[in-house]
Amino acid sequence: MEQNNGRQEPVLTGWRRRGHEIIFEAETPAGRAFDVGLIGAILASVIVVMLESVAVVRARHGAFLYALEWGFTILFTIEYVLRLWCVGRPWRYATSFFGIIDLLAVLPTYLSVLLPGTQYLLVLRLLRILRVFRVLKLVQYLSEAHLLAKALQASRRKITVFLFAVLTLVVIFGSLMYLIEGPAHGFTSIPRSIYWAIVTLTTVGYGDIAPQTNLGQALAAMIMILGYGVIAVPTGIVTVELSRATHTVSTRACPACGADGHDADAVFCKYCGTHL
Repeated sequence: MEQNNGRQEPVLTGWRRRGHEIIFEAETPAGRAFDVGLIGAILASVIVVMLESVAVVRARHGAFLYALEWGFTILFTIEYVLRLWCVGRPWRYATSFFGIIDLLAVLPTYLSVLLPGTQYLLVLRLLRILRVFRVLKLVQYLSEAHLLAKALQASRRKITVFLFAVLTLVVIFGSLMYLIEGPAHGFTSIPRSIYWAIVTLTTVGYGDIAPQTNLGQALAAMIMILGYGVIAVPTGIVTVELSRATHTVSTRACPACGADGHDADAVFCKYCGTHL
């Protein structure tokens, strides 16, 4: 254990240290080979899940696909356990973004024993492909991803206020349309009218419900025009925050919690404080 500002840091030695280098680091040949193999297994497992959902393929090769599905699940379960074993603070990694995604990559198959059909949630494994940025050393892309996440976090309050305003508008417009058109023209309730207002304001326009009266069509035209302005607002909010956020990110992973995305000149992990 090492001391860091009065706290003891877990130090990996022996096989745990070697395992951390292979599983979490993408700088060494062994680590790179492990991640490339992992990504290949993830893609193969997702393809198996998609093929299993096709009735014709399932009728002919159902047993084989089922065996493959369990094989991948066991493989990813072993990998998940090894990841917890190779970090100094397993709980911190388990509750991190990638830790949760790794757990979700294996749970659906086990749940399918009790709840048939949940195995199709295994497509969540595709989120693990995000590690490709580290594997291919595309640091500039990893940096941009962190900038985008930082901008979204900084603009969350403004976007929340914006969404509340939009929600208020669609409730008002939906209620007005219900009064104007009524059940005779398909607006059978205020919730259904609000659904129409959302579809119209977002410029989706399914067309399953449409106003028939002149006043209703005039209100619909106003909502459509307003929709173009509404779409631009969140884009502008995030763009402003993106222009403010700039920093360089490295691919180093913390030996204690497994987190990556640290600044290039970082000495300590910004999540748990362990020396990098």
